[in-house]
Amino acid sequence: MMKAWLDLLQRHRAIAVIRTTQSAQGYQMAKAVVAGGMHLIEVTWTSDKSAELIARLQAELPHCTIGTGTLLNLEQLNNAIAAGAKFLFSPHCDTAMIRAAVQQNIPIIPGALSPTEIVHAYTAGASGVKVFPIQAVGGASYIKSLQGPLGHIPLIPTGGVTLSNAREFIVAGAIAVGLASELFPKHLVDTENWEAISQHAKTLMEQLH
Repeated sequence: MMKAWLDLLQRHRAIAVIRTTQSAQGYQMAKAVVAGGMHLIEVTWTSDKSAELIARLQAELPHCTIGTGTLLNLEQLNNAIAAGAKFLFSPHCDTAMIRAAVQQNIPIIPGALSPTEIVHAYTAGASGVKVFPIQAVGGASYIKSLQGPLGHIPLIPTGGVTLSNAREFIVAGAIAVGLASELFPKHLVDTENWEAISQHAKTLMEQLH
């Protein structure tokens, strides 16, 4: 499970993070980034009808890997797995959640910020660590500074990754990056300009590869 997950991250390098108050809109957001060449999609558990959306995307986009995030407790985690989520993100480190995911052979990426938190999450069994919010602690330079002592831990920065700086994080040592509002600007989503969002995804993929 771990090797397959890391291979996916190294191949694709970016995760599209979908937050939406309308399930139908979330579906179109996912389709748009897939058209732009993205294959890793996180539907936040706080989104409208998230379980249904995950299941639908999993069925209709078999070449993509659909996961979920913003999981805050064990109940949400188990419900997300039941919905078919193939990877799990949380904004914090909960060892009970990590154990539950590992037991069910599902990659889990908890959030952490300091070196102590990052090591704690990884040694608890995490498949990688979400470094969040990355912009608050120096951006790509922070990821680079962690490489000496913690280079063996797969890091996925979020919260400050943009289309223009995403490659800097990969060069600094991150295995992948997560983007939400940068991929899905509110005005483009509100006007349903899916073509422009597809172009954002395409631009990102070109930069990372």
